[in-house]
Amino acid sequence: MHWPQGRKGARVRILVVLPLYGGSLPIGRYCTAALGQLGHLVEVFEAPAFYPSYKALQGLKVGADRLQYLENSYLQVLSQAVLAKVETFEPDLVLAQAQAPLSIQALKRLKRDGVPTAMWFVEDFRLFTYWKGFAPHYDFFAVIQRDQIFEELQAIGVQNSLYLPLAAQPDVHQPLELSAAEQRKFGSDVSFMGAGYPNRRVAFRELIRHDFKLWGTEWEGDSVLEPYVQLAGARVSSADCVRIFNATRVNINLHSSIQGKELVTGGDFINPRTFEIAACRAFQLVDRRGLMPEAFAADELATFGSMDELQEKIVYFLAHPDEREAIARRGQERVLREHTYAARMQTLLDFVAARLPGWPKPRSVVQAADGLPPELAGDIAALLDRLALPAGTSFEDLVWAIRQQHGKLGELDAAVLFLDEWRKLYDKRQGGQGA
Repeated sequence: MHWPQGRKGARVRILVVLPLYGGSLPIGRYCTAALGQLGHLVEVFEAPAFYPSYKALQGLKVGADRLQYLENSYLQVLSQAVLAKVETFEPDLVLAQAQAPLSIQALKRLKRDGVPTAMWFVEDFRLFTYWKGFAPHYDFFAVIQRDQIFEELQAIGVQNSLYLPLAAQPDVHQPLELSAAEQRKFGSDVSFMGAGYPNRRVAFRELIRHDFKLWGTEWEGDSVLEPYVQLAGARVSSADCVRIFNATRVNINLHSSIQGKELVTGGDFINPRTFEIAACRAFQLVDRRGLMPEAFAADELATFGSMDELQEKIVYFLAHPDEREAIARRGQERVLREHTYAARMQTLLDFVAARLPGWPKPRSVVQAADGLPPELAGDIAALLDRLALPAGTSFEDLVWAIRQQHGKLGELDAAVLFLDEWRKLYDKRQGGQGA
């Protein structure tokens, strides 16, 4: 299969750099899956694999200054590992998630080498301000808020920024047929899945009059809510989140706030739970947000602006299942139409293509078997068949597919990788002579 090169719509090689841990980690995995579904070649830097050893540094029982030095040094090593991955994979774009282990020095190196970089900052810019140090070093900076953040980005020299709200991944967030046992375990009239931020700790004390379940972490120490916390406050898997959304009659979606007194904040960004619950064709009551009207119509999402209104609507919608189902169905249709990670990744790639004329740079489309003697060409054809690749696959794409394999390499696989390394070395020497 031949893919168009060097223009919008081209097949792109993308390195996704995941964070060590945290809320943006599943988002990074959804982006990876979506980019693959769009037909691009995607490689992942699995930073979470290094998290146990990073955490082990704390077990050394050294002073705070020494620990900080060791942690920073470790992150520098991970940045060098990302650069090594770039050298091997030769991506057209490096896409980093919030808190990815990419140092400023590494970003400067990528810029020097002409490798475009993008960050999707999926945090509240007012609360997590570390973006100010990193944003100027990315070629593209995507955010989940508007207005003030763009002014501040421009003030520190960031020109290529865009609004990119969160989304859902339809092959993960979807309606489920639950067994009776699953319905008993995960179901309730009212539930919430998420972390125990101060505003939620106060607000949810008013919900315990209902058949109420509380899921997620950081709820310890609250004697009122503790009896309602499921799984002893353990982290809930993505698969179980979907089961909870499907099993609950009224999912509560209250955006986080570190201010315990202001329960319903009316902020701007829309959290991923909004899109995920809707994609499951599940019903939710979500607090109104400034950017929500352009994401959902009034009949696609049930909202509230105060705790009194939330209580009234819980009672109302528990008594009106047909209305719940109609709103949930319309919400799902909107998400599948506009709010998927595939749609977000396409928006990002279109933005990059519009700002970088000729991107991605054309690559030689040398087919894997070109120029080989008949007997070796037959071996390559068999290798392509084993890897489920079409006959016209380029040599570069064959190398990428071989690197995705696990286990011991065969002789032919190893030979292809050796040839690729020799080609890169030859290209570098030729480039040096021409400089």
